[in-house]
Amino acid sequence: MGRIILALFLLAGLIVQAQPQLKGGLEAFVMTNKVYPPYSLQNCIQGVVTVGFKLNKKGEVYHSVVRKGIGTDLDDEALRLIRLSSGKWEVPSGHDSTLVMIAPMIFNLSGYGCDVKSKQEIQLAITNYKSNEGMTNAVLNFYKNKDSVKYKPEEEARILRLKADLGYDEAYLKERISDGKRKLKQKDLQGACEDFMFVRNMGSKLADELIAQYCH
Repeated sequence: MGRIILALFLLAGLIVQAQPQLKGGLEAFVMTNKVYPPYSLQNCIQGVVTVGFKLNKKGEVYHSVVRKGIGTDLDDEALRLIRLSSGKWEVPSGHDSTLVMIAPMIFNLSGYGCDVKSKQEIQLAITNYKSNEGMTNAVLNFYKNKDSVKYKPEEEARILRLKADLGYDEAYLKERISDGKRKLKQKDLQGACEDFMFVRNMGSKLADELIAQYCH
């Protein structure tokens, strides 16, 4: 089965102080809420994703970023879990909200026949994922530049074919909006707005009202 092992560190210089604690424990929270991402699961991709995040005095995650990732959907899952923990942290009195919390998450797989996968096959799967990300970014950048001098209308036919090849049709974009709404309910505003902006930057107006309401 897929497992995520966690450790938590505080970047606080040489000062020894009480650390924020997640209610019920971070490891238990992750084990309850984790979903081993499908691409990495299918391709036996494992490893460590290190997430840095900051907590305000209410125990809410107000900033989070992958500090060192693998380059696949494991990075997204690690970040999602930290954002999902927002509001569930017990913060000690006097906590400095500018301090960066560090959570290295070790993604391990067992029982999926991964022992027969070669390192070369796994590395190729990671490379292919990154390649698809590059094509996705090409589409996103095209629509981001649509109102700028960088816009090249003669490129749109190629971009539309690329969108179709990647599967970014209206059904996918609506599903992405649904994911964003789910993240809103989980108080993951940053993740929700990333989903809504993804839809906009795919040349769609389906998420414009949500962006106006939540993403300032």
